Order: sequence, then C-alpha cells, then structure tokens
Amino acid sequence: GGIRTRSVAILVADGVEGDSIAAASGALRAAGATVHLIAPRLGTVTPTHGDPFEATGTLENSAPVLFDGLVLPDGAAGVKALGRHVEVMDFIANQYRHGKTILALGGSKALLDRAGVAATLANGDPDPGILMDSAAKAERAVAGYITALARHRHPEREAGAIAP
Repeated sequence: GGIRTRSVAILVADGVEGDSIAAASGALRAAGATVHLIAPRLGTVTPTHGDPFEATGTLENSAPVLFDGLVLPDGAAGVKALGRHVEVMDFIANQYRHGKTILALGGSKALLDRAGVAATLANGDPDPGILMDSAAKAERAVAGYITALARHRHPEREAGAIAP
C-alpha cells in the first residue's frame, strides 16, 4: 500500500535546515500523507535557509503515538535546540519502540544517538525503518522514507531482539 492518510511528525526548532523540511513536507503531502510540524512551542519557526513556517503542534500537546512516522531535520542550531528537550528523546524512543519509520537528515543522527536508537537490528542487519541521509539529498531520502513508511511498522526490531 501507499502512505495515503498516514500522519507524519517533523520535529522542528529555530535553526533547522528549512529547504530540506520543505522538500520532505511537500513530497510526503504529494504522496497523500498528513504532515505535522512539531516544535517546542507554537508559533513561527525560523530556519537557517528557506522561508519561516508555523509549527502545527508542540512537544507537549502532540503525543508520539499519534503519528505513523517521524522526520528529524538537519541544521546544527536546530538539532542542538531540539536536543535540549527531554520530550524529543521520548518522542524518538516511542516512535522507535512502536516500530515506526524514522528519517534522520544530516546532523539529526545525533538525536538518534542520544535517544539510544541504532540504525541496525540486534542481529546486525540494517533496520529498514531507520533511514539517514544528508539534507542535500533530502528528495532521494524522502523517496526511500515513503517506501519504508508504506510498511507502516517494522516488527523485526522486536523479533531481532529475541535470542533463539
């Protein structure tokens, strides 16, 4: 199946790489997903590149379980700002624990590391639900993300963790 009606959270804060967020958001919407820009607070978010945009939800009023997938932005200042919030680590950990698809662009891999999320399964195989790429290659990364998101969940995270 596709991703029509899937709900995707993109975590944002001042200093994120705006062009890659616009590319990801546009591609996801074109594929039929609903995109939510989740920030530490409501209001205008000022990216390093691109036009400012409005957050549609906050870390406090947007529970991670309500979303089918997660996109983490690039942008050193934005990643640093997001990393200061324990709610971001909880958001990432909950998405991972529930087998959801996660895309980390550029420097946001640091957020995955802080949340304890590995890009490999317990058996050493790559996790098909954890995708990483540079913000410059956001369009290609989002195409792969859409394919992985169409699976809805990645239960091999649980199955791979069980010793035979």
